[in-house]
Amino acid sequence: MDREQLLRRVGSLQQLAYIRPVTFEEGRAKGLRAYEVKNGPLSYRVLADKCLDVEEFCYKGVNLNFLSKPGLQGRNHYDTHGDEALRSIMGGLFFTAGLENICAPCTLNGKDYPMHGRIRTTPAEHISADGVWEGDQYVLRCSGEMREAELFGENLILRRTVETRLGERKITVTDTIENQGYRSEPLMLLYHINLGYPLLDEGTELVMATRKVTPRDETTAGHEDRWNLMDAPKDNEPEYVFIHDLAADEKGNSQVFVLNDKLGLGVKLEFARKNLPYFMEWKSTASGDYVLGLEPSNSCVYGRPRHEAEGTLHHLAPFASETNVLTFSILEGAEELAAAREQAAALLKR
Repeated sequence: MDREQLLRRVGSLQQLAYIRPVTFEEGRAKGLRAYEVKNGPLSYRVLADKCLDVEEFCYKGVNLNFLSKPGLQGRNHYDTHGDEALRSIMGGLFFTAGLENICAPCTLNGKDYPMHGRIRTTPAEHISADGVWEGDQYVLRCSGEMREAELFGENLILRRTVETRLGERKITVTDTIENQGYRSEPLMLLYHINLGYPLLDEGTELVMATRKVTPRDETTAGHEDRWNLMDAPKDNEPEYVFIHDLAADEKGNSQVFVLNDKLGLGVKLEFARKNLPYFMEWKSTASGDYVLGLEPSNSCVYGRPRHEAEGTLHHLAPFASETNVLTFSILEGAEELAAAREQAAALLKR
C-alpha cells in the first residue's frame, strides 16, 4: 500500500509504527535509556546506554530473544571487572563484544582485557531516532556512535544504525568501525546473538551451511552429533561451544536460521564473511540458562591470547574503517521454514 492510501486509513501513524525514547525507573535497570520500536507485529528495543545493542525482540507478542537471570539492567561498576562481567551480561537479541578483546578475560603485558571487552557497556552519543517517509516507505531508524579510547592509547569509534521499514519483518544493523588514532590498532569484534524461549524449545533446529564442526573443548567434544538441535532443559547441564566453517554465497554472504516448526516461526541471520570470517555457536540447555548463541566474529573463540601468540591479531590502520551489515528477519509459516532448509542445503552444495 502506498503512502497516500495508508494515510487515508489511520489517524496517527503511531497506530502502526513508532520509535520513542523510554527510561526505566526501577531495579537494576533504573536510569537505563532506550528506544522502543514498533513496526506492526514486530517490536524491539535499542539500548542507548549500551552500544545501541538490541535487547527485546518480539513478533506478534512472541518473545524471540534470551534474557539472563540478572535481567534488564543499566551500567554497573563490575561490567568490565574480569569474571564479574558475567553478572552484567543480559543477553538480549545481541550485544557487541570488543573492541580490544572478545570471550574470556585476560591480562597481557600487564594490561587487563575484560570479558567480551568494553564496547558493550559504552553509552551512545550523537543519537538520532526518527520515523520518516522515504518515498512510499516509512523508515524507523536509530543511530549513534560509541567511542573506545584511552589516554595514550586507542581511539576507535563505532557508528551504528538500526532500522526497519513498515511492512517488513526484519531489522538491519549497519556498523562502521573507524580508527581515529595515528597508529595501527588491534580490532576484535564479535556479535553475540542470543535466542531464547519460546522460539527456543525442545526440537528447535539450527540450520546453516556448515562445512565443518569443531568442538571448542573437551566438554563439548562428543556432542557434535546434536549441535543443530535443542533438547529439553536439563539441570546443571554444561555449556557447549562449536566452531563452524560456514559456506557463503556468490556475494560472500552467509545465512543462519533458527527454526521452530511447532510455532511456525524462525529467525534468519544474514551477514558478510569478508570482515567476519569466524562463526561460533554457543549452546546451553541448562535449566534457567536456556539459550542458543550465534556468534559471527573477526576473531576466534580462544580470544586475544591465541591471536597474540599466533601473530594473527586483526589490526585497523590509522583512519581506516570497516563496515558490517547484519540483517535479522522473521520467518513465518511452514513454507518459509521449508524454504530456509532448502536454501541452506543448496548453499552447502556450491
